Amino acid sequence: MILNQVVNNDRDFVTDKVSERPVRSIVKSISWRILGTMDTIIISWLITGTLRLAFSIGAVELISKMILYFFHERIWNTIKWGKL
Repeated sequence: MILNQVVNNDRDFVTDKVSERPVRSIVKSISWRILGTMDTIIISWLITGTLRLAFSIGAVELISKMILYFFHERIWNTIKWGKL
């Protein structure tokens, strides 16, 4: 629908207003993972009692979930269900 489209001046093409650029998904995934990783580290520390192990778990979780979240967002961005 023409009302849902805007011209992107820096690239001169038409995009859907309800979609977002990949860079926005990247920034969102980073900010969410910082919060999520802090939570994982705290929970891991409380369960294991070892701060070093908690940070190791958090580091692995940080990378894997950022990648998963990025692709999850990009896939959902292609699904028309629920968009106006």
